Amino acid sequence: YGGMGLDFSYSIAVAEELGNIHCGGVPMAIGVQASMATPALTRFGSDELKKQFLVPTIAGDVVVCLGVSETGAGSDVASIKTTAVRKGDEYIINGGKMWTTSGCQADWMCLLANTSEGPPHRNKSLICLPMNLPGIHVAKKIDKLGMKSSDTAQIFFEDVRVPSKNVIGEEGMGFMYQMLQFQEERLWGVANILTAMENIIQATIDYTRQRKAFDRPILHNQVVHFRLAELATEVELLRSLLHRAVDLYVEGNDVTKFASMAKLKAGRLARELSDSCLQFWGGMGFTNEVPVSRCYRDMRLMSIGGGSDETMLSIICKYMEILPSK
Repeated sequence: YGGMGLDFSYSIAVAEELGNIHCGGVPMAIGVQASMATPALTRFGSDELKKQFLVPTIAGDVVVCLGVSETGAGSDVASIKTTAVRKGDEYIINGGKMWTTSGCQADWMCLLANTSEGPPHRNKSLICLPMNLPGIHVAKKIDKLGMKSSDTAQIFFEDVRVPSKNVIGEEGMGFMYQMLQFQEERLWGVANILTAMENIIQATIDYTRQRKAFDRPILHNQVVHFRLAELATEVELLRSLLHRAVDLYVEGNDVTKFASMAKLKAGRLARELSDSCLQFWGGMGFTNEVPVSRCYRDMRLMSIGGGSDETMLSIICKYMEILPSK
C-alpha cells in the first residue's frame, strides 16, 4: 500500500529522530498520521478501505485525525457517547469529538463510535469517516497552552451518513482495536520525546556554562551539574525500557503493561526535566526567546494525551493483578 514493509522498530527510530524538531506539534502530527490513527486500518481493514484511505495517507496526500476523546470521555474510552446507527447499507452518526489533533485540516477521521447497545467494551466500531460529508461541523480550533503549531479541534456530527463498508474489521471490535492502536501511539510518543529531552539538557549545559553568577559559571555549581547528570541518567533508563517494549512488540507480544509504564515515566520525566532545566535558565527561561520554555509548554501534554498518568497507573495495576479486572 505504498509503505516500505518495515517493522515497527523503524517507526520508533524515525520518532526518535523527529525529536530534533524544536517544537512538539509537528512531530505529533506526523505521529498521528503514522502510528496513532492508521495501525488498526493497516492490521484489520479491508483491501478496499486500505486503497481508499491508507494509500493516500502513507503518501502524505491526505491528512488523518483520530476521533476518540469526547468532552465527557477522555482517558475513559469506554464512556464515549457518539453513536453510529445502522440503516441499511449506511451508518448515521451523531455526537461529537474533542481534543482532536489535526481535526481542523483532516481529510478523514478514524472514528470510534457506539454501533450497538451492548456492553461498553463490545459495542464500539472504528469507522473511516471522510471529513467532507454533510453534517460534520468543525466547531473551533482550541487555543492551547502549548503545541501551538498543532491544530486541535472540537467536532460535531449531525446525522452524518457513511457507508457501512467503511467499518474497520469487525463491527463491535472497535474498543479492542483502539486499545491496540494505543500501544503504538504510546510507544511512538515516548520515542519522540527522548531526543527532545536530551537536546534540552544539552542546551541547558551550554547556557549555564557561559552564564555567570557570583563570578563563576552556573554550571560549576554542584547542584546544577549533579542534577543534569541525574536527568540524563533517567532519560537513558527510559530509552532502555522503550527499546525492550518495542522488541517484544515486534515479536508479537502484548506490551500494554510496558507501554503504559514507559508512557507514565515519559510524562513524569518530561515535566520534571523541563521544570529543572527552565529553573537553571533563570529569568531567560521564562521568556519565549529560548527553547526550554517551549519544551516546558509542549512536553506538559505527555502526561495528559494518549491516556493520562492516572490511566497508565490503573492499567499497570491491573496487569500486576493489584486491582480486579472489570
